[in-house]
Amino acid sequence: MTRGPVLTRRHVLRALSGGGAALAVVGGAGAVQAQGLEITRHTRALPGLRSPLRVAFLTDLHYGLYVGAGQVRRWIDATHDTRPDVILLGGDLLDLRVQDMPPPLLRELARLGAPLGVYSVWGNHDYGSIGQYASRYYGPVRADWPARQAQVARDLQAVGVTVLRNRGVALRDDVHVGGVDDLWNGVPDVRAALAGAGERATILVSHNPDVLPALPMGAGLVLSGHTHGGQIRVPLLGAPMVPSAFGQRYAMGWVQGAHATPAYVSRGLGTSGVPLRNLCSPEVAVLTLHPRD
Repeated sequence: MTRGPVLTRRHVLRALSGGGAALAVVGGAGAVQAQGLEITRHTRALPGLRSPLRVAFLTDLHYGLYVGAGQVRRWIDATHDTRPDVILLGGDLLDLRVQDMPPPLLRELARLGAPLGVYSVWGNHDYGSIGQYASRYYGPVRADWPARQAQVARDLQAVGVTVLRNRGVALRDDVHVGGVDDLWNGVPDVRAALAGAGERATILVSHNPDVLPALPMGAGLVLSGHTHGGQIRVPLLGAPMVPSAFGQRYAMGWVQGAHATPAYVSRGLGTSGVPLRNLCSPEVAVLTLHPRD
């Protein structure tokens, strides 16, 4: 699988240099926008559902270089105000090299609560944070990265966050949630994530939306993050850089995958590469799903 472009400080500043958007971002507007938050609300029918379900979807927290516990606390407080039935996390919780989960982040994640539980998947930055790949920021590859990943999953489970790595769970008699491994650094298995769903409504969580064109089977709904909506968007042009093999096709919002599968790609919450956003505010997506008429 060929990776899409990775957003870096150099790419962003080069793309924006000389334009009005660059002046706004460099002048501080981009930093201010990165600290904002929008609760986006969506209503959609979900085949197989017998009663309404409210889902809060948070993705790309990127706790580490640019995001601290205080910012995560604000996001969690805002999420609780929406009174979701279930909370789904779309990966990239971490953005720093770790031995175990950072205690400040764990304390905030422990505050997450919903009647049907809290579930997460792995993202590419989670893999970098545990040492699966090397980078200038994360450091060298760690031979013990599988053990680190297992420990992080245990740390999350201890505070009530269940990682779904190519597996799923029945939230209720009428709804199944499955999560797949990261596309870039893991081995996503959609069939395994949706195995056992039967006639239940299905929600599939994939950190990276680039799984959509090659879905081996349909799902009722796919939720993804990863792209940050491009993070830096320019009027009339959109995002100069999107970390996707498909350009702006899956940058953000409602899109469609194989088998006419509807998908929502969140703009995410944190930042990567640069601590800036422009015309692309951080987002918690709240989806009110209801039975098909």
